[in-house]
Amino acid sequence: MEGYFRDRMLTDKTKTKQNMNKLPRDRTSIFNWQNMLLFLAIWLLLSYFLRGMNTPEPVELPYTKFKQIVTQEKIKEVTLQGNEITGEFESLPAESKTPVKKTEGQKGKGEKQYFISRVPQFGDPDLLKLLEAHSVSINVKSTKQPWLISLLIGLLPWILIIGIFLYVNKKMRERLGSMGGLGGPFGFGKSKAKLYQKTKTSVTLDDVAGLHNAKKELEEIIEFLKNPEKFQKIGAKLPRGILLIGPPGTGKTLMARATAGEADVPFFSISGSEFIEMFVGVGASRVRDLFANAKKEAPSIIFIDEIDAIGRVRGTGLGGGHDEREQTLNQILSEMDGFSPQESVMVMAATNRPDVLDPALIRPGRFDRQVVLENPMKEARHEILKIHTKEMPLADDVDLEEVAKRTVGFSGADLENLANEAALLAARKDKTRIEADDFDQSIDKIILGIERDDFVGDKERRIIAYHEVGHALMAKLLPDADPLKKVSIIPHGQALGATQQLPEEERRNLGRKDLLNKICILLGGTTAEKINFDDITTGAANDLKKATDIARRMVSQFGMSDKIGPAVFPQGEIHPFLGREIAQDKKYSEHTARLIDDEVISIISEMRDKVEGLLTENKDNLKKIAEELLKRETLTNEDIDKILV
Repeated sequence: MEGYFRDRMLTDKTKTKQNMNKLPRDRTSIFNWQNMLLFLAIWLLLSYFLRGMNTPEPVELPYTKFKQIVTQEKIKEVTLQGNEITGEFESLPAESKTPVKKTEGQKGKGEKQYFISRVPQFGDPDLLKLLEAHSVSINVKSTKQPWLISLLIGLLPWILIIGIFLYVNKKMRERLGSMGGLGGPFGFGKSKAKLYQKTKTSVTLDDVAGLHNAKKELEEIIEFLKNPEKFQKIGAKLPRGILLIGPPGTGKTLMARATAGEADVPFFSISGSEFIEMFVGVGASRVRDLFANAKKEAPSIIFIDEIDAIGRVRGTGLGGGHDEREQTLNQILSEMDGFSPQESVMVMAATNRPDVLDPALIRPGRFDRQVVLENPMKEARHEILKIHTKEMPLADDVDLEEVAKRTVGFSGADLENLANEAALLAARKDKTRIEADDFDQSIDKIILGIERDDFVGDKERRIIAYHEVGHALMAKLLPDADPLKKVSIIPHGQALGATQQLPEEERRNLGRKDLLNKICILLGGTTAEKINFDDITTGAANDLKKATDIARRMVSQFGMSDKIGPAVFPQGEIHPFLGREIAQDKKYSEHTARLIDDEVISIISEMRDKVEGLLTENKDNLKKIAEELLKRETLTNEDIDKILV
């Protein structure tokens, strides 16, 4: 029992010591070295001035008057220092005709007074004889100052300069530190990560709408950070890193902060580009400092946003890799390998380009898990809109579910921007509440661009109307095509007109018929121009580009061509990594490339003939809809149905 209490007391002392070590240093203490240096400088200044203030101000005597007073034997002792003569004398006799200027604080008549006089520059060889003849005691001082005074005078300006420099540097570090960086000449190697303490990381998973699969994946990590002993008892290890993958705006940073907030641990946030500076080795130094700080705050989370800025494949690109970037990446790999099983530090990173990351970075033991964040589905979009509009006054005609249905492909950031654009639009119109029309116009603004007031001639306006009606009519005629929402000839952004479709349900896999329908709808505009005006315009350039891209993917990537067969022939990445494709060999022959080109042209030509046949059969309806569109500028699906009846 006695041994138990002894061990318990030792354990408590150890914990107390550890807790004391974790306490932040009191930077406001008066005993730190900066304040001591400031006190020393002030003391030296005060000593210098007080020494001068305590010495009575001497009377300035002309040299001739000084010699007269010596002959009157009023001076018993003098001190010679250079060409200056100082000493004391009795008060001047009343019969003296030479006026002497007295200063405040000088002694009265009959008392000793200090005086100072100066020997002429050419000297006086009879002075010593005069002083000796009248029994004046002579003291001689060197003109050279004492070494201590010389030292202080020489060091005092430097002490003041260094003190001011350190004070300004401290203020810069404090100010920049509050913004997430460290200033001053000594802050290059320090990490610029923003530290969000437990009390400041208020975002939790409840604040993140949708992303249910990602939340499930992260709940285990949160539980490990909250209760690591539960997993360590059975030998489980905390995953070293989690890589969040998803398109821009899907909430990768928000999910990382919510993970830290849910686990109630400190959160270090930094961007990949903040590691790199103009000086070699700074990035690696910042990595070491970041991981050292995170280990002190363990359990904690390190979040590196846009990790592809430093984590790209090493040794690639034209001219070789960037040495500083590769050193930084090597240091990150080394630090992640240095985690012990008992250290509860989690490294989270985010990227939208996982294909360019170095294999050593995403292997097991480093970024063990990859969590994919996708654009939200309809239900998730509805929840996100509720979050972003909860502080906004909405009119009764606003149906957020309908808005969510119309925003297929929108990310969380897009939906936040949509709600803000609707609020700005309502405010410009001096409305007190946001109406459904504000959301409709905001959707058009985001998808198509800002509405323009450009003047368009009657001939060009008619061509645009038939072009857009060609798209709209094909969407009505083709079976299983996405339902038409509206068609407009009002210029938006770079487009002179627009045709919108609203899918009934969101699909991730599209069949061959669906893709052929998309090609037909894209070709409907230029085909309608040809049927009605026997000519085609440059307005179909973007439509033809999209149609060709779909056809090429069908042939070379989706295996939807009978002539080519179910084989894949890489056609290049949408966002090529500089130098990566140049070094890759072409994996198919020129004969196969020609077959692919011929098959793409064949598909587009076949669909064009199909579209031309359908629009020719419905030429009267095409004309009716186009003429009505010229009058009203915008037609909805219901308006077109009434015309077709």
